Amino acid sequence: MKTTTFQASLAAAVLLAATWLASPVSAQTQTQPAAPAPAQSKAQPAAPAPAAAPSATAPAPVTAPVAAAPAAPTAAAAPTATAPAAAKSEAVSTAPAMKELSPWVMFMSADVIVKAVMIGLAFASLMTWTVLIAKSIELSVASAKLRSALKKVSEARSLAEAQMALGSKEGILPSFLAAALREARMSAGLSSDVGIKERAASSFQEIVRAEARRIRIGMGVLATIGSTSPFVGLFGTVWGIMNSFIGISKSQTTNLAVVAPGIAEALLATAIGLVAAIPAVIIYNHFSRVTKGYLELVSRASGAAGRLLSRDLDRSHGSVHSRAAE
Repeated sequence: MKTTTFQASLAAAVLLAATWLASPVSAQTQTQPAAPAPAQSKAQPAAPAPAAAPSATAPAPVTAPVAAAPAAPTAAAAPTATAPAAAKSEAVSTAPAMKELSPWVMFMSADVIVKAVMIGLAFASLMTWTVLIAKSIELSVASAKLRSALKKVSEARSLAEAQMALGSKEGILPSFLAAALREARMSAGLSSDVGIKERAASSFQEIVRAEARRIRIGMGVLATIGSTSPFVGLFGTVWGIMNSFIGISKSQTTNLAVVAPGIAEALLATAIGLVAAIPAVIIYNHFSRVTKGYLELVSRASGAAGRLLSRDLDRSHGSVHSRAAE
């Protein structure tokens, strides 16, 4: 009985020893194809326990699909993320670029008729400012000369003294004095002083009307520019907008980049028309007031010449009566 028990225990020990010797070899043969990375191959020989090798290698087939599973959505998400960017870049490349809408660019790209309208309105504006400068100088100089002449003849007692005070200067007051002396000389020997004064007054009125026409030169230009420039600019605008609609129908699009330049060019004509008209109206009203004041000075000069003529006539008749009384 003891012999049988000893044999059984010896057989069990031999079997355990054979199992222990065979387990490292089987572990190495199973783990070699499952380790593609060098780091894993270096880590496997460091395992001292043979029983740990099957437990480490067993979960490998399970964890590999888990790790590979999230990679598929990320790879699929890459085309979806790049798709909007590609569509946006295509939209930017296909959209027409807006050109710079400066006044000069709009003028150069406008129609020939619109260009002609703009050039005409610019010339009208230049004429307006030229008239402003010229008439301002003319009216200021004429008013200063006339005031100085009236001051000089204010103390004169006859036409001859007034002419001597003024000298050989030209102007509106010397013209009145010359007309009065001419009428007195031509009416010498006539007994009616009333007729002489009426004829002299008629000559004075002609001089006043001539001076009013002369001083109003350029006012008609201002009135014309102020009244017609907005309508000329509106004509250019209508023509430009008509061409814009024709271009829209040809391009078959209502994109702002296509519509805006033509409409802006058309509206530029109206803007130039207003720039020419508004100053012309303001300057015309200013010169109307200044001209009215100057013509009042002319009327004062006419009255001064008439008074000097009346004194000369009364003085001549007084000397005649005194001689007759002697």
